[in-house]
Amino acid sequence: MRLKIYNGQVITPNGIVKDGSLLIGDGKIIEVGSSNIDVPDAVEVDAQGKYISPGFIDIHVHGGGGHDFMDNTVEAFLGAAQLHAKHGTTTMLPTTLSCEKADLLETLRIYEEANRLNAKGSQFIGIHIEGPYFAMNQRGAQDPRYIRNPDPAEYREILSASKSIKRWSAAPELEGAIDFGRYMVSQGVLPAIAHTDAIYEDVIEAFNNGYTLATHFYSAMSGVTRRNAFRYAGVIESAYLIDEMDVEIIADGVHLPAPLLQLIYKIKGPQRTALITDAMRAAGMPHGESILGSIKDGTKVIVEDGVAKMPDRNSFAGSVATFDRLVRNMVQLAGVPLTEAVRMASETPARIMKMDKKGSVEKGKDADIVIFDENIHIAVTIVNGKIVYTNT
Repeated sequence: MRLKIYNGQVITPNGIVKDGSLLIGDGKIIEVGSSNIDVPDAVEVDAQGKYISPGFIDIHVHGGGGHDFMDNTVEAFLGAAQLHAKHGTTTMLPTTLSCEKADLLETLRIYEEANRLNAKGSQFIGIHIEGPYFAMNQRGAQDPRYIRNPDPAEYREILSASKSIKRWSAAPELEGAIDFGRYMVSQGVLPAIAHTDAIYEDVIEAFNNGYTLATHFYSAMSGVTRRNAFRYAGVIESAYLIDEMDVEIIADGVHLPAPLLQLIYKIKGPQRTALITDAMRAAGMPHGESILGSIKDGTKVIVEDGVAKMPDRNSFAGSVATFDRLVRNMVQLAGVPLTEAVRMASETPARIMKMDKKGSVEKGKDADIVIFDENIHIAVTIVNGKIVYTNT
């Protein structure tokens, strides 16, 4: 069966094709046209003048719809994938939190089972391990019981247990963290800088050893610091100075207000900035009490003002954003052109994770497509050529 989408504004790497159409077959984009492609036997989808966009790629997400991947159930993985598909995410990298090794190994095992069964939600493309190798001072909402330095025996065992690990976030200034980064690279895993008190000299060494991405930029990382009266550039300044370093941002308008979104866009640009939800289980759910992490052993939080907070309300405890909100904020809050906001949601994360068949609407690419209106309200989500959500 072939699928034709017509009467839409197609967002391509070369700009917007007005009154454009797509032809999809066998999960791939067969043709991109500037008019209605004549295909008599195709199932047709009328985009009704809306935007036809590459699907959003979330490379950092913990859950949603009342589910967290650390719940270690197939239902949690599938439920979160279905919730985010409704909001335009076609591809996701399920993300863990700092935990006991046994729990992490179980998460990896459950992921494999859920991945085989996932047919109605965002596609899984691997696991992102976040922690436990963090600076205690920058742990944020990560459970301090599990924070520790990199342990070669431990991380080698974990990598040997699963071929689905695609990135691992850690603090590069820790003892053993550079060796950890080198080993990740040797195994095809992307090491990323996170929850860190590193200074410029640490970041340069880390970057040269494979740490080419800054995890949730600005959150849980050092800025300018003083040591014995001397100032040192932190991770934030370092990421700006290193042109080739990628950053990912939680563009929920709360973790990063409009001026910071504008600054990041101005300096790093859409080619080096990936949007992420970093969403926890409360994404897509009503405000009120929730749990960060596993349902049996997680941290109680309060969701209000469009964000999760620790019970004392002195710090954030996670994002409740969905991807449509991120793109909307980049356009409406930060004043970024729609085509470049979409690039930050698709092409850039695809490049970061070396997914050359995803991230743009082009002939031969995977047919991961989202249709939305001028306010980024999702009408249709298509994953690998199959409609998984429609609100038309």
